[in-house]
Amino acid sequence: MTLCPLPSKTGKDVIWHLQGCGWASLQRKPECDYGIAGKFGQQSGESGNHMTNKFLAGLGLAGLALVSFTSAAVASQAEDWQLGLQESATPVMTDLVFMHDWILMPIITIITLFVLGLLLWVMIQYNAGRNPTPSKFTHNFAIEVAWTLIPVAILVVISLYSFPLLYKQDRIPEADMTIKAIGSSWYWSYEYPDHDDISITALMVPEDELKEGQPRLLATDENVVVPVNATVRVQVTSTDVIHAWTIPAFGIKMDAVPGRLNETWFKAEREGMFYGQCSELCGKDHAYMPIAVEVVSQEKFDEWVKTQTAANDTAPNTTEIAQRAD
Repeated sequence: MTLCPLPSKTGKDVIWHLQGCGWASLQRKPECDYGIAGKFGQQSGESGNHMTNKFLAGLGLAGLALVSFTSAAVASQAEDWQLGLQESATPVMTDLVFMHDWILMPIITIITLFVLGLLLWVMIQYNAGRNPTPSKFTHNFAIEVAWTLIPVAILVVISLYSFPLLYKQDRIPEADMTIKAIGSSWYWSYEYPDHDDISITALMVPEDELKEGQPRLLATDENVVVPVNATVRVQVTSTDVIHAWTIPAFGIKMDAVPGRLNETWFKAEREGMFYGQCSELCGKDHAYMPIAVEVVSQEKFDEWVKTQTAANDTAPNTTEIAQRAD
C-alpha cells in the first residue's frame, strides 16, 4: 500500500491517492495540517510551539492509521481518509477481511515491534561508546536455527487460513446465473447468456453529467444488475489489451486477457451499489474504466430483465459505442 502525492489544481493542497485497498482520495489542506494536535495546542495555550504540534499531529495520524487498517468503510466505494478495506458484501470478502484484520495484521505488528526492539537494543547496547572493542564471532547456532524455523512456523500458520480461502475463491459453486464481462479500450460491455442474451455497454459518466449521488470516475451510464443472494459466475475476457475486472467490496479481481476466458464468482448478500475500476494498466484512459454493479431484489431484477430484453433490439452498434467511448 503506497501513498502517491500529486499536485492539486491550486498547487497549495496535496491530494493523496491511496493505492491497494480501494482508490480512496485524501485531500489535505493547509489549515488542517495540525489536525487534533492543533486543537490540543490551542486549548492548552501552546500557540507558539510548532514542534510540539507537529509531534502530536504525527501521533494522532499514526493512531488514525492503526484504527483505519482494522476497520472497514461503511460505503460500497472508497471513502475520504479510508485506509482499511471496504465493507464486505460477499462471503469471500468477509473471509478476506478476517484474514487481513485478525491473521496478517497481528503477525505484521508483532514482527515490526520485535525488529524495532532489536534495532534499538543494538544501537544502544553496542554503539562505539559503550562497546569500543566489539566481539568478532561470526556464527551462533541457536540464532541461525531460530531465524530459520520461526519464519517457517509463521508461514505455516498463515497457510492454514490462506489455502482454504484461495480454494474458495478459485472453485466456482453451482451458479444461479452467468455474466460475461468484456474489456475494451476503454470501457466494459456485458452479456447475460442466461437471460435472452441481454447485452449492455457501460461507459463512464462524464463529470459534467453526474447526477446527485453518482461518484466521480466510478459512475457508469449502464449498471450491471444482479439479484441479491444469487451466485453469479463472471466470465472475463478482452477484445484488445489486458484489463482487470475488480470489485473491492466483493473481494474479486480477475484479469481480462484477449483470447482467454477467465472465470470468477460472487454472491452479494446485501442490496446496493458497488463500484470498482479496471485494475490493470491498459493505456491512456485506464483510469476511466469504472465498474458499477447494482444488487437488487429478485423482483426488481426480473423487471429489469424484461425492460432490457425489449430494449436490446435497439441497442447501439459497435461504431456508435466506440464514438461514445472517445
